[in-house]
Amino acid sequence: MTVHLPPLPPVPGDGYRPAGRSLVDIIEAEHRELLELAGEATAQGTPPPRRREVLDVFTAVLARHLSGEEQYLFPAARQAVPGAGERIDRAIAGDAGLLAAARDLPDGGLPAVVEQLRRHVEGVDALLGPLRAAASEEELIRLGNRLEIAEEAAPTRPHPGNPHTPPWNRIVDPAVGVVDKVRDAVSGRHTHRSDL
Repeated sequence: MTVHLPPLPPVPGDGYRPAGRSLVDIIEAEHRELLELAGEATAQGTPPPRRREVLDVFTAVLARHLSGEEQYLFPAARQAVPGAGERIDRAIAGDAGLLAAARDLPDGGLPAVVEQLRRHVEGVDALLGPLRAAASEEELIRLGNRLEIAEEAAPTRPHPGNPHTPPWNRIVDPAVGVVDKVRDAVSGRHTHRSDL
């Protein structure tokens, strides 16, 4: 095994292929989704109520995405990609700034958030190719499964003060996520693209 995974149950013998999507494929799809949501929110002619809904979904998808990356992508890349530690440290610091900027979205901070998001996507995309080369497809699928589970439990609102590295983010993010989900349910806030 080339990539550090959290303790997992043993797998059956040769020929076993886990079900699910690769961590790299998931991250790339989420980057596209975030950029599309940002484009829809900034498009001319979008009515203000629709823009508010799109911004709510954008913020929720962003918060879940960054939480998942920090829990699984960055630790795996730190171990598997030689010399990636400094880039990952910069990405984590950028994530905290991106979350802080996302808190200001109702006040017109979208252009700054979109620019930070583009820098985030470029930085993370530079890690995905080397990670794909270093890890087996089975490892990437197992990481992808863990990422999807983590994102379902993750916060749906920006919390830049939360821990950004394991093990603390794996403990704090799900607890904060529960509170966020209760707030979302009570307020009727949309948090998934399918809600739009």
